[in-house]
Amino acid sequence: MSIIIKSNREIAIMRQAGSIVATILELLKLQLRPGMKTKELDVIVVGELEKLGAKPSFKGYHGFTANLCVSVNDEIVHGIPGERILHEGDIVSLDFGAIFKGFQGDAALTVGVGKVNPQAKELMETTEGALKAGIAVAYPEARLGDISAAIQNYAESRGYSVVREYTGHGIGREMHEEPQIPNFGLPGTGPVLKSGMTLALEPMVNIGDWRTKLGDDHWTVLTADGSLSAHFEHTIAITDAGPEVLTIV
Repeated sequence: MSIIIKSNREIAIMRQAGSIVATILELLKLQLRPGMKTKELDVIVVGELEKLGAKPSFKGYHGFTANLCVSVNDEIVHGIPGERILHEGDIVSLDFGAIFKGFQGDAALTVGVGKVNPQAKELMETTEGALKAGIAVAYPEARLGDISAAIQNYAESRGYSVVREYTGHGIGREMHEEPQIPNFGLPGTGPVLKSGMTLALEPMVNIGDWRTKLGDDHWTVLTADGSLSAHFEHTIAITDAGPEVLTIV
């Protein structure tokens, strides 16, 4: 396994890519409303990427046909925007990546459409909290397993399960670089974190069981038991001063 260490200049460009991703995701949050079709979100992304001088990471990746992933309720990840209409109370996971000057940013968040029930709200808060827990331990000389364990412990201690078949990943010039970053694991295991590593941490958390199934479109991943799922992600850089979140405005 070869983990790429980025220079300060490369991280600076990734910071710009990350800001573009965060800006577009925040705009999509504001646009979400009952009655809209998920493909309308993809149209917004196209226009914003053009304005910001960036390219989509996802479109064309292994044949993926959209610019972002839109996954609703029991859909975990990789949902393709289309004719589906959003309804009051749905929860929607938006996963989006952009390329700027040859470097990638990747982030995700889960948003409620209108008013959601307390169970869904708590799921979203827990998943975001699990992401923050993973980021909090991402210091030089820690180990990758420390991140995985922090995410798992945060979610499971609150009664939720973490998806095991899909993971976070290294990121840089390529959207998926080494290492894979499971959302479960043992502290003190795995590669040692070094300043200059850039990683995409992305817990996917279910109310029910962690197991998944693949949808009929061969892209959309759903919970096997039909329970709700949420997804949060940030691209971070490991620095001497600690973890820096790159996917923020």
